[in-house]
Amino acid sequence: MTSRILVVDDEEDLCEILRFNLEAEGYEVDTAHSAEEALPICEGRRYTLLLLDVMMGQMSGYEMAQRLRDNGDNTPIIFLTARDTHDDQLHGFGVGADDYITKPFSFDTVLARVKAVMRRTSASSFTSISSLTKREHLILELFQRNPGRFFSREEILQAVWPDDTLVGERSVDVHIARLRKKMGVDGNRIVNKTGFGYGLV
Repeated sequence: MTSRILVVDDEEDLCEILRFNLEAEGYEVDTAHSAEEALPICEGRRYTLLLLDVMMGQMSGYEMAQRLRDNGDNTPIIFLTARDTHDDQLHGFGVGADDYITKPFSFDTVLARVKAVMRRTSASSFTSISSLTKREHLILELFQRNPGRFFSREEILQAVWPDDTLVGERSVDVHIARLRKKMGVDGNRIVNKTGFGYGLV
């Protein structure tokens, strides 16, 4: 499955250079030129990785990363920035960065870091499955946060459909069946344990 990357930087030329080179490596790439532009894009699509500039317009990359993490979005983030002090890097990792690349940089460095972060996160994360619906993603995220734990249909309903009293337990079964199919061979890791419920093993 093709990985999708969002590049967010107020330098439009840099965005296009990164897009061109990453697409040449087989990635799907979107771009945005401000955090304000990028946040709605992140809400509407699932990404494998974000390449995020720090110093941008009104909202910094740090602030955008913090908003994403506060909203439960755990998409891996690599910061791209000219701010290279130790405190800057600590702050970046503190708001949820997975890596930190200082400008100027070579594309070879970016590509190596992208591949390294994807390797680290792909082993336990399936958030790169771009076709997941919002509910399917929330179910998978619930399981990923609690590996080995089993949830009853009622618990899943409360976690994923907290305000919708019209949804029945059958909806849980339907969504999990679709989720398993989209996960391919990894779908077998979602199991239904009689008397306990669904969980990720």
